[in-house]
Amino acid sequence: MKKNNASPIVGLAGGIGSGKSTVTKLFNALGIQSVDADDVAREVVLPGSKCLSKIIDRFGANILLSDGQLDRRALREIVFKDKNERLWLESITHPEIRQLISTQLEKATSSYVLLVHPLLFETKQDQICQLTVGIDVPTSLQIERIITRDNMDNALAESIISTQLSNAERLSLTDMTLKNDSNLVDLNDKVMELHKRILDRLEKRE
Repeated sequence: MKKNNASPIVGLAGGIGSGKSTVTKLFNALGIQSVDADDVAREVVLPGSKCLSKIIDRFGANILLSDGQLDRRALREIVFKDKNERLWLESITHPEIRQLISTQLEKATSSYVLLVHPLLFETKQDQICQLTVGIDVPTSLQIERIITRDNMDNALAESIISTQLSNAERLSLTDMTLKNDSNLVDLNDKVMELHKRILDRLEKRE
């Protein structure tokens, strides 16, 4: 399903705290380009954007930081405690995110391009991928990483994880698995091996 001679798309799926950013950097070091849905999600709510304007209309100007940027922490506190607010937010941001992801993927020139997405299957973005990789990580380790990284309390961390597919559900849908429960040296070795396997699988599909 290669479109306009663009690079084949390999979806990298993993929940919050699974280490997607670290894994992506290791692939980037091998010359593989990537499009990160979390980065795109930040871009569609930049000052002056349609999405941010709608968010301000709904929650008021106090949802902004002093520099006019969206207070993502405050918004996260709201939407992960109220399902209806989360669904509303997704209804205005997901179409914009999907369009910008598509635009960025089409610009890729590496042997394949990673689509890094915490909600790859939930948003059905797996349907544009030639292969999918799931990051395998224990939930307890996810929670530990989130709390340390984002200075978040345990309850909110668990609430966010509960809105995503479980580790087992996600891995049951992916073509390949990458276990991320050890150190960086071990992870780098696994990424290099996975990179070779991906190239081999893509070559066989051509």
